[in-house]
Formats: sequence, structure tokens, C-alpha cells
Amino acid sequence: MPSGAPAERRRSLACATVFLLGVTPIVAFAPGHLRRSPRPLRHGAHRHGRRATPPLSMAATPPAEDSLARRLVESVPSAEADALIGEDAATFSLEAQSSEAWYIFAAAVSTVLAALYVLWIRADTGYSDDFIVGLEELCGSNSHLVNLCIGIIFPLVHSGLASIRPAAEKIVGARTWRVVFACASLPLAWTWILYFVGHRYDGIELWDLHGSTAVHVACWLTSFASFFFLYPSTFNLLEVAAVEKPQLHLWESGVIRITRHPQMVGQVMWSAAHVAWVGTTFCAETMALLIGHHLFSVWNGDRRLRDQHGEVFDQVEARTSVVPFAAIIDGRQKLPSDYWTEWMRLPYAVIAGGTIGAYFFHPVFQAAAALVENTGFANVPNGYSPGGILDVLFQ
Repeated sequence: MPSGAPAERRRSLACATVFLLGVTPIVAFAPGHLRRSPRPLRHGAHRHGRRATPPLSMAATPPAEDSLARRLVESVPSAEADALIGEDAATFSLEAQSSEAWYIFAAAVSTVLAALYVLWIRADTGYSDDFIVGLEELCGSNSHLVNLCIGIIFPLVHSGLASIRPAAEKIVGARTWRVVFACASLPLAWTWILYFVGHRYDGIELWDLHGSTAVHVACWLTSFASFFFLYPSTFNLLEVAAVEKPQLHLWESGVIRITRHPQMVGQVMWSAAHVAWVGTTFCAETMALLIGHHLFSVWNGDRRLRDQHGEVFDQVEARTSVVPFAAIIDGRQKLPSDYWTEWMRLPYAVIAGGTIGAYFFHPVFQAAAALVENTGFANVPNGYSPGGILDVLFQ
């Protein structure tokens, strides 16, 4: 196995180089009308006498033939939408979609996944196995220590790149920086997920509740509900893939009325459910690392939003809360009479279907983790093949 600083630089360079070469041309040379984002208005500003709404929001007046099915594909603002200081979250308009933009999205995502597979996942061409073997040698094959290392490296990279985003975007642009961010985060996320699945029962068994149907149902329902606490920016897939210019949004409706940091709350819920069900020290360590990262993101996220939006964020902060429902209970946040309309939107329907599907696909995930652990998708002893496809560049 390659070792030492040169090998580490080679692995990092390998991953970043091919991702950038593969993805940047796709997103950088998208048609101009897809790459340009509309000029942002001041919060609360009006255009042609009407309150400005996010690009995917529909008009404030719902159609006469309004139905639940139509609401999913053409989001309807709640009765209190005009009082929003920030943006209406999770909105979607089927009529506003561009097939050309989604073709580019599909091409970009396919390129990223193909590069991820060749450069990182596949043992005989990628470097994920080198990364893990290097950590195992460093940690004496102690899976808890390896997990700790990954749980420190990933937050440093993920939150670190997010923190320097404003300065970096001034140099390389918002869309290119999003590609760099993805190139660094995705490989580490993949490795951590697969390592967790493969080692979740390592260490000391703290309890075994697998025989309890009630515990199983409670864990499943908690895990299911946790995905509805995804941060609304996750739904802006065209921005996530840099097909549209990424923005640092200031959301205020939907789940933000319950908690200003839904991603943290959802992570706590998901982690609690998995610790309760798995019941090992390895699982507990992983969940503590994940929760710790998200607790840091509460402070870091507010700091970034305040730097970006100034006094407007202070106003949103004053009528929202980090602790779920706290602002509602103390009267700082008043839910609209038709609050349900802020949830009757396509992203949440997709979450519901995807979460149920993911539950039934758990055996597939576990089999995939075992396949990677034992074979690395390649016919090599113990699934480990030193080096990768870019070794020739450094010989």
C-alpha cells in the first residue's frame, strides 16, 4: 500500500482532478439562460406591485380547480406567506421546470457517480480501500479508532469548505466551488456510510431490543419522521448539482417554523432510533460524532446566514428557534391557519416514498456494504488492491 505524505497527496489529487475534469465542463458550459440566476431582490421587495417569491413558487392565488394532487406539483403559499421576511421553503412548480436543465442535471450527476465509482469505490482503480487500510494501519485495526478518524476528517472537510465558501466563490465562482465541495465531500461520505454499515455491530453490545415489536415500530417511525427535517436547501437539486447558481437561502416557512435547524433535529432523531435498535458501542460512537457535527453546524450555520443576510437574518432568528416548537410555545412564531399547505409539496411526497423504499432496501444496503468490505467490487484478495488508476501519473 502506498504510504506517507506523497501517497496522501496522490489520493487527494486523484479524486479532485478527475471529478473536476469530468463535472466542471458539464456545469460550466450549460446554456447561458440556465446558468444565470435571476437578480436577487431585497427581502420583502416587490416587483410589478407583487411580493417577490422564490423562482419555483407559483402565484399567491390558488387556482379554482385546486386539489391535493395539483398542490404537490404547483405549490400554494399559506395564508401568511405575505408576512414572510425570508423565503418560502420547499416550493415547487412543474410548469416552471426546464427539461433542458434536468438533462444537464442528469448528465452531471451521472458523471459524478461514474467518477466516484472509478476513482474511489472500485478497489482496483480507486482509492477508498487505500484510505481505509491506511487508517486501519494507523489505528491498529481498531474499528472504533478508524471510525473516530473518519468522523473527524469528514466534518473538517465538509464544514471547513462550507465556511470558506464566501471567499472561495469570489475567486472561482459559486458553481465551480459547489463542484469542489462535492468532490471532497462525496467520497468521504460514501466511505463513512459503508464503514458504518459494515462495522455497526462492533464493540460491546449495550442492549439487544431486536425481539421487541414496539421498539422496532418506534425506531422506524422516529427514523421515518427524521427525514422530514431535512434542510429545505436540500430540495433545490439544480442548485445542489450546480446547474443553477447555488445560493445561501434564508428560509422561513414550513419546517423552519418548528426549528431553524431542522437538519440537526432530524439527525438527533435518526441517531437515537439507530442507537436504540443496534445497541452497540460502535453505533453509539458514530451517532455521537454525527450529532456533534450537526450541533457545531447550528452555530456555524447561523454565523454564515448572519454574514450573508445581516439584519434580515436577525429578524428571522427572533421569531424562530433552534429547539423544536420553542418559538411557537412562547408566542414568537404563529402558525398559519392553513399551515398544512406548507407541507403539501412535492419534495415531502418524494421524501415519504423514498424513506419507505429505503427501509425495504436495507438488506440491499447491507449486502452492498459486505460486498465492498469483502471484494471491493473487484476479484482481489480481501477486497484490497493497492493504488489506483492514476498511479501512472506519479511514477
